[in-house]
Amino acid sequence: MAPRANWKGFLRLSLVTCPVALYPATSDAEKVSFNQINRKTGHRIKYAKVDADTGEEVASEDIVKGYKVDTDTYIEVTKDELDDLALESTHTIEIDEFVPKKDIDNRYLIRPYYLVPDGKVGHDAFAVIRETIRTMDKVAVGRVVLTNREHIIALEPLGKGLMGTLLRYPYEVRNETEYFDDIQDVKVTKDMLDLAKHIVEQKSAAFEPDNFEDHYEAALIELINQKRSGVPIAAKAAPKTGGNVINLMDALKRSLSNEKQSAPQPAKARKSKKRVEGQREMLLPISGKRGKEEPKKEESKKQEPKKPVRAPARAKKAG
Repeated sequence: MAPRANWKGFLRLSLVTCPVALYPATSDAEKVSFNQINRKTGHRIKYAKVDADTGEEVASEDIVKGYKVDTDTYIEVTKDELDDLALESTHTIEIDEFVPKKDIDNRYLIRPYYLVPDGKVGHDAFAVIRETIRTMDKVAVGRVVLTNREHIIALEPLGKGLMGTLLRYPYEVRNETEYFDDIQDVKVTKDMLDLAKHIVEQKSAAFEPDNFEDHYEAALIELINQKRSGVPIAAKAAPKTGGNVINLMDALKRSLSNEKQSAPQPAKARKSKKRVEGQREMLLPISGKRGKEEPKKEESKKQEPKKPVRAPARAKKAG
């Protein structure tokens, strides 16, 4: 099934306009998610919207937004009043300016999107805007309205399309000084710095996302498959924590020695790990670590597989 666009409208650079669609560039759909269930019955927990004072359930049509100004005092704002705000950029991404990419602080980045032409028309205008941004070697900054909120969006070429990254407003970014003021001024000696640099060199490699594995996600999948197969879950020993560093120079020297012994392979020699895809396929009712071995009859009698709780195919994350 083709992905669904989060937003459709127009991309405009001065008088050049083309219809476009905005798609999320990332997804959490393949991550393991849980529902909350009743331990006694195995039934899913359902949440109801109730009046805080009367305890009675409230119908959706009777629920409106309210801004709290005091205890038990709210200013009611209706959907029609919100719609009447009628932001100009509701259906258009207007490119306001072009800025160097290095000027955008990473703290302002929220999430990436893919921007593509919508339909069969407008590909020429889209290509002109895309190649103009590419030629200028800058990022185009505009505005877009998503979920009734106006966001800043930074556009840059990505292959045949554009990648749009939502940006935070200044009031959303906290000032670092209130956190960093208490950090002590420490003089780092040249010897310590040289040792640390050698450690960095030993651990240096090209960034290859496929080499990273979500160990927690893999452990979750293994746990679920083990429980489906009736495999007893052994409690793991608590991880050992490192002791206090008494001599920083000695710690750096030992670290460098350890890194030399376990130096990483060159980027070309490393085998890239396949992305963990198809969570639902991995969560089929298969056995855990005994997948290829059939359990003995005596053991299978003692350990009857637990009947899994039936859940919807698309489980939403519990609130």
